[in-house]
Amino acid sequence: MNRHAIDRPRPDQPQHPRHAPHRRPAPTGTEELLAAVLAGEHGPRPADLVATSVFWVHHGTRLAGGSTTYLNQYVLVRLGDAFGACAFETGEVDPSLCRETSGSPVDTLLREAPAPLRIAALDAYLALMRPHRKATEAEPVTLPAGTPETRARARDAAIAGLLDIGAGARVGLIGVVDPLVAAVRERGGEPLLCDLNLRTTRWGDPVTHDMHEVLEAADAVVATGMTLGNGSFDTVLARCRERHVPLVVYAQTGSAVARAFLGAGVTALSAEPFPFSQFSAGPTTLYRYRAAGRA
Repeated sequence: MNRHAIDRPRPDQPQHPRHAPHRRPAPTGTEELLAAVLAGEHGPRPADLVATSVFWVHHGTRLAGGSTTYLNQYVLVRLGDAFGACAFETGEVDPSLCRETSGSPVDTLLREAPAPLRIAALDAYLALMRPHRKATEAEPVTLPAGTPETRARARDAAIAGLLDIGAGARVGLIGVVDPLVAAVRERGGEPLLCDLNLRTTRWGDPVTHDMHEVLEAADAVVATGMTLGNGSFDTVLARCRERHVPLVVYAQTGSAVARAFLGAGVTALSAEPFPFSQFSAGPTTLYRYRAAGRA
C-alpha cells in the first residue's frame, strides 16, 4: 500500500495550511519547534512571509511602595496582523538591529538573527497562524483599568489562579515580581524565588540566581517567558517533565511559542500578547490556557 498516494489530496480539495486539521506531535524543545516551522509544518513557508517591522522597547517600572526598579527591554516583530515579542538582557540586542532587519523574510530572522529576535520572529509567526483571540481553548481574562499597581495585582492573581496547589506547596518562581509572590502566598503557597537580576523581594525574601536549586525543590513551577529569551526554557521544561512537576508559564515574551508546549511539559499558560498591560491604563486582555488534566 502506497501511503503517500493515500495522503496526497485530490486536485479538487482546497488546501488551508493555516488551519491544517491533522494533529502534530508536540515538540520537545524550542529548536525542534523552530525546525518544524522552517519546514512548513505549522503553515506557510516562512520564506514567503516578510516581517514588516522590527522594533525595540526599553522601559522601567517601580511600583508604589517598592524599592525595586524593574528594567525591561523587548525586541518585537510585526508580521501581518500579529506581533511577536522577546525580552532580552542588556547588551544582547542593539537598536540598530531594527533598521537592519525590518522588511526581512521571516526565515532569515529564524535562521540568522540573534537569539531574542529569533524567538520574537517565531512568536510572531505562530501568533499569525493562530491568534490568541481566536483560540477556542483560551480563556480571556480582562484586566481592569487603573494604576500600574492595580493592573499588576490583577494580572498576577490571574496567573496564580492557574495553580492547583495545597497549603504549604513549594512554588518555584523563575522570574520574580512582587505582586506574583504575594499572589502565590495568598493561595497558600511557599514561594521559592529565582531571578538573574534581583537579590530580595520588597519583603526581604532571598532570591537565588541558581534555577536548578529551585527546580529540584519545587512542587510546582511558574516561569516567565523571559526563559525563552535567555535560553533556559528548555531546561526548565525538561526538568519539570522529568519530575512530573506542573509548569505554569506567564508569557509576554513568546506567548505563542510557549503555547506550542501546552500538554507537553507546560500544564498552563497565561499569554499576554503585545501591547502589554503595562503600556495601557485601560482594560486589556490576557488569555489563560490549561492542558488536559491538572495545572
